[in-house]
Amino acid sequence: MDIFDVFRDRRSVRRYRDEPLERETIEEVLHAARLAPSWKNQQCWSFLVLTEAEKRLQATEALHEDNPGRKALAQAPVIILVCADPQLSGVEDGKEYYMADAATAFAHLCLAAHAKGLGTCWIGWFDEDRLKTQLGIPPHLRVIGLTPLGHPDQAPSPRPRKDLDQIAHFDIWRHQP
Repeated sequence: MDIFDVFRDRRSVRRYRDEPLERETIEEVLHAARLAPSWKNQQCWSFLVLTEAEKRLQATEALHEDNPGRKALAQAPVIILVCADPQLSGVEDGKEYYMADAATAFAHLCLAAHAKGLGTCWIGWFDEDRLKTQLGIPPHLRVIGLTPLGHPDQAPSPRPRKDLDQIAHFDIWRHQP
């Protein structure tokens, strides 16, 4: 699959088939995530891969009740938590780069999964302390987000995107109406 096809066609998948994933497939997706660029190449991310039903349930229950991602997590055969160590990344001009580092790795993961015919959905809005306690995540790490990983049981339609002329400025910032 061409990289631009991957960018164009990736969607957030919220329904999954009841079909297991091979560890080799999961590792291929994780290898793509680990290749992401990071602040001074510090690679501050870590991934917790949940395949056991009990652990996946614990992760699902850490989402807020109204979070629509709960259903997706409950269906998927794998849940991946993307974590980051803020101490392994920099702070420059008040910007904490661990968030950008982990987000870039997370994006690589989602795009690689799509290229393999798998679905993901970036999920936030969860009880981080509960996740860390229940799943044994060290206290100094931050949970940036989590995603289901599995074979899609839906083909979501494209979501609207802003036109390039609304978001790209060449040589000088244009005022927008």
